[in-house]
Amino acid sequence: MFESLVDLASGSAWTYALVFALATLDVLAPILPSESLVVAAAALSASGRLNVVMVAVAAAAGAFLGDNLAFLCGRMLDTRMRRWLEATPRRRERLRWVEQQLDRRGGTIIVGSRFVPGGRTATMLGAGVLEMPWRRFVAFDLAAAIIWAFYGTAIGYFGGTAFEDEPVVGVGLALALALVAGAAIEAGRRLVARARSRG
Repeated sequence: MFESLVDLASGSAWTYALVFALATLDVLAPILPSESLVVAAAALSASGRLNVVMVAVAAAAGAFLGDNLAFLCGRMLDTRMRRWLEATPRRRERLRWVEQQLDRRGGTIIVGSRFVPGGRTATMLGAGVLEMPWRRFVAFDLAAAIIWAFYGTAIGYFGGTAFEDEPVVGVGLALALALVAGAAIEAGRRLVARARSRG
């Protein structure tokens, strides 16, 4: 796996386009390995094969564009989706709850969901379906895309720096760090959710 990611993030100018494309598309197709590619490309930048700033910019721009495309899809599905969501009293109740959460904690939800592959798709589509004001969404999502890109590139770069002469080992270490950090974020999110539900 590590070798294939190193090959994919080959160090050519096309790597930036690939990082941008996968970061754009993975919100609509969460199975795409955008995080892994960002981490691998950043790890390779430690040995001078890529520019770490360009990797981060490509990742942030792609994430931002993809999230806004998902938001737009949600807006286009708005009428049909709302009819389905309001078809039963239970769904209506859940819909109102989600609307309240987006209204009260929209920024936290959008930034947090960027780190959860399936969650980011649901959140960005949901924000569009629930008619969150686009200007508000853009402000939160710009922050989310930048934080997500910085996180991936930082982990990749520092992992690659530790093993500058062995890029495959560097990519492996960086991906392991990303997985551990992702698990820690998810565990923290669950603890906060439990604490809120008890309170």
